[in-house]
Amino acid sequence: MSQAAESDLVERLLDGEHRALARVITKIESRAPGYRDIVSELYAHTGDASVVGITGSPGAGKSTLVDKLAKFYRDRGETVGVIAVDPSSPFTGGAVLGDRIRMASNIGDMDVFFRSMSARGQLGGLSTATADAVKALDAFGKDRIIIETVGAGQNEVDIVKTADTVVVLVQPGSGDDVQMLKAGILEIGDMFVVNKADMSGASRTVAELKEMIHLRDDPRANLDMGHHGIDGFEAANGTESDEADEATDEETWMPQVVETIATTGEGIDTFVETLDDHYEFLERTGELDEKAKQRAAEEIRQLLQGDIGALLEAELESQGGIDSFAEAIAARETDPYAVTEEILAPLRECLDETDD
Repeated sequence: MSQAAESDLVERLLDGEHRALARVITKIESRAPGYRDIVSELYAHTGDASVVGITGSPGAGKSTLVDKLAKFYRDRGETVGVIAVDPSSPFTGGAVLGDRIRMASNIGDMDVFFRSMSARGQLGGLSTATADAVKALDAFGKDRIIIETVGAGQNEVDIVKTADTVVVLVQPGSGDDVQMLKAGILEIGDMFVVNKADMSGASRTVAELKEMIHLRDDPRANLDMGHHGIDGFEAANGTESDEADEATDEETWMPQVVETIATTGEGIDTFVETLDDHYEFLERTGELDEKAKQRAAEEIRQLLQGDIGALLEAELESQGGIDSFAEAIAARETDPYAVTEEILAPLRECLDETDD
């Protein structure tokens, strides 16, 4: 596609043409030639949408909850973009259709733009592609953007970091889910939703989540302080510090636990109210801008890593390919460190010349 055609596509997207938006996201997802120029042109038109990332283990009801959330926003007169990411199917090359059928409440509504994105064997770059797709929806003028991921592993964690608010869905009575949260995803959750709250075990799951959040925000609460507790320990040992006083002066967000029954829509109003509260908190405290800076820094790192990796792969091929180096290492003629230095040498020379 020529530069003129790319600019025309961008203009059509900015004019509100859904077909242009779909084509742009396709280019972003497939990393088609010229996609970077398109994203660069769109960048100046972004920054107005609020972005919610929803993750959690399969079967927790994410698609149904996203459907009801999108409908709630539409009933308020807001436009919605949904990106459903399936990082768990690198072999099939597509998202699971069955999950998407449950987005039934908004079928035919042109102000709800839905798009599935799949890994297609490129898990490492999927978070960057998702971030770029969010920019396209933002520039298009969507008020609310929802990112839904299938699963809750490290790749999904990277993806939902694109969001202003991260929501973790948990199914009632599933001890495995709660244990999984302890493995790391608890740290990124701004909000936890116990969906299917009419199931047995819901109240216990809510209690477990609240306890985990308490331990996360106050690690000392996990210590065995006997009958003194934390306050008693500090008072007895004279360890109440100025740092503790300073910490209370800073406004912090305590992750909320909300119960919903997505199939009936019960609890969705409380869910949205909590989302709004978190966004207002981010705006009020300046954390919204801070998150944007952190995302920008991470994007730079990922792009540099990807581009430098591609340059090094090309240099590797020009020097005979990785197989020849591997054979030499296996024959003890050289070693991995020496090979790495040999491949990096031209790049180092170029950088040194630039510095001079």
